[in-house]
Amino acid sequence: MEEDIKMKDIQLTAVIGFKGTVTDGLILHPDNEHLIYPLGSTIIVRHVISRTQQFLRGHDNDISVITVSSSGKYVASGQKTFMGFQADVIIWNFETLTLMHRLKLHKVLVQSLSFSHNELYLASLGGEDDKRLVIWEVATGKGLCGNSSGPDVVNSIKFYNNCDDQLVSVRNLGASIWKVDYVNKKITPTEINLGSMKRQITNVIVDPTDTVAYGCTKTGDILEISLEKALFKRVGPVKKLFSLGVTCVSLLLNGDLIVGCGDGTIAKIGFKDMQIKSQAKLMGAVTSLSLTADGTYLFAGTSLCNIYWCDTDKLTPELRNTCHYEPINHVAFPYGYSDVFATCSMNDIRVWNAKTRQELLRIQVPNVECFSISFMRDGKSIVSGWGDGQIRAFLPQSGKLLYVINNAHMHGTTALATTSDSVKVISGGMEGEVRVWKIGKQTQIMEASLKEHRGRVYDIQMNKENTQAVSASADGSCIVWDLTTFTRTICLFEKTMFKQVLYHPDEAQLITTGSDRKIAYWDAFDGQEIRNMEASEVGMNALSFINKDYFLSGGEDKMLHLWKYDEGLVYYKGEGHAGHIKKVAVSPDGTFIITVGAEGAILFWNVPEEVLVPKAEAKQPFNIIDSCLLYTSDAADERSSVDLGGRRSIKK
Repeated sequence: MEEDIKMKDIQLTAVIGFKGTVTDGLILHPDNEHLIYPLGSTIIVRHVISRTQQFLRGHDNDISVITVSSSGKYVASGQKTFMGFQADVIIWNFETLTLMHRLKLHKVLVQSLSFSHNELYLASLGGEDDKRLVIWEVATGKGLCGNSSGPDVVNSIKFYNNCDDQLVSVRNLGASIWKVDYVNKKITPTEINLGSMKRQITNVIVDPTDTVAYGCTKTGDILEISLEKALFKRVGPVKKLFSLGVTCVSLLLNGDLIVGCGDGTIAKIGFKDMQIKSQAKLMGAVTSLSLTADGTYLFAGTSLCNIYWCDTDKLTPELRNTCHYEPINHVAFPYGYSDVFATCSMNDIRVWNAKTRQELLRIQVPNVECFSISFMRDGKSIVSGWGDGQIRAFLPQSGKLLYVINNAHMHGTTALATTSDSVKVISGGMEGEVRVWKIGKQTQIMEASLKEHRGRVYDIQMNKENTQAVSASADGSCIVWDLTTFTRTICLFEKTMFKQVLYHPDEAQLITTGSDRKIAYWDAFDGQEIRNMEASEVGMNALSFINKDYFLSGGEDKMLHLWKYDEGLVYYKGEGHAGHIKKVAVSPDGTFIITVGAEGAILFWNVPEEVLVPKAEAKQPFNIIDSCLLYTSDAADERSSVDLGGRRSIKK
């Protein structure tokens, strides 16, 4: 890439994603208007009502912990990193959404963070490879004092609510109270007497009067600890243990507890008798509970990346946001229709409204990974390739199973392409075979099986006339197939694992990319290499044309690049993914870009103005929307306003 061209930034407009595995990672800001949560190495600040999003970027690896000061003025976040490297703690100014201080001391992992009640100090705790507790001055970012957290791994720390020189920490089989001497710069622990009680305590919360603390245990109960006497008081709920442990806890204004559990249960426990008053079940382990200022409602986050809105009286959950919790393998638009798109991941296919970013439909096939999806050109079905070797087609509105091609490929169907007349499906498999299927009203017949690849087929593309298909394989070859004679016409060889191949819009050339970090242009007539460009320092995964002059690339460097085709130069870059970019798609109207990543996030980008094709030149398909059986924007808006986000979950 040429260094003398200054790259501009592609505007990131929205993100669908939430890292649900971070304990207490979903936080409602004290202003009651913003939700703060991590997604990979990025912090997302989302307005609850308008749904606008802003992004805090500064970490170079996944965020492990996040916290907000009592007034909401500051946000602190810590990350994990590789063995032997330092894990940063960053203090952010929430009002300006800017980085204030980067604190470097802990190694490998930042386990827990806590602000003092007056926002003067921040306590940070390292993981099992660090085992240090450090107090920082928020205004200057300087470390004031620190101490070893002990031989055992400490799981969580919390400042008291009315003084800035005392903290409580919990660990496996114990808990401690820490006294900070800011004058002599010392921090000393006092062990809390738990008696004969043996518990692995994972999380802790301090009540507003600083008299008691409540610890969450892996056993499935809550420990009440007297902070005044440093003594265990009682355990609850009475004669009831929650499955898979208690993961998080919040305190209501009247003293009652709301707990979240590993089996998806949220429960309300009375502080007087430690009895369960009400409970509800969510999808996934509950990892975060964040109350509104008046304590009447709360947001709950789960390990399956769902966000729920729930009242604290009856605990009636309402699903507000959902996203993939495993890497996303593919993204596809219907032909000529930009208002909806589909993504696929482990277990499921999801159809999304591109305007409201709400999930419209979820199609689930338990315990099977979906590798590839494609909309039939007529819009009447969604065709998908799965890890069990089957090709499944679903109706796009109801998610009903239309047909299944059993044993289409051994060990998985990894790539799909459909013809423009919606009559044929071309599929690629894990073992390298390419097969052509004729789709009838009641039958699905294999017309040809083309076995020349020796490795996984990553991508298949069709030409406009449906006479040729090109397949890209991990064996280092791309083969152009004649679909009338079912023979090979051209074979391209390179020392790489080809991940994607595309026809140029005029179909005179082919463009490929793969694990060798290069993008190559090929002559579509004789297969000669025209140009070979170094695109990245790591492997590439995805390509997509915006128009005949510009194309996009993405890969393991987590960056989206926009290239000018004739010059072979990068003019724009997009930064936002926390994992590898798996696929890139441009909307049929050419106005926005969607990228999907290994972290399970879906990112929306605006196509730069100078790249947009003038409307007079843009060719719109003439009768697609009339014949397409997908959602109109009105139907999508109406559907997304239904309770629980308007989704249907179809289990096959």
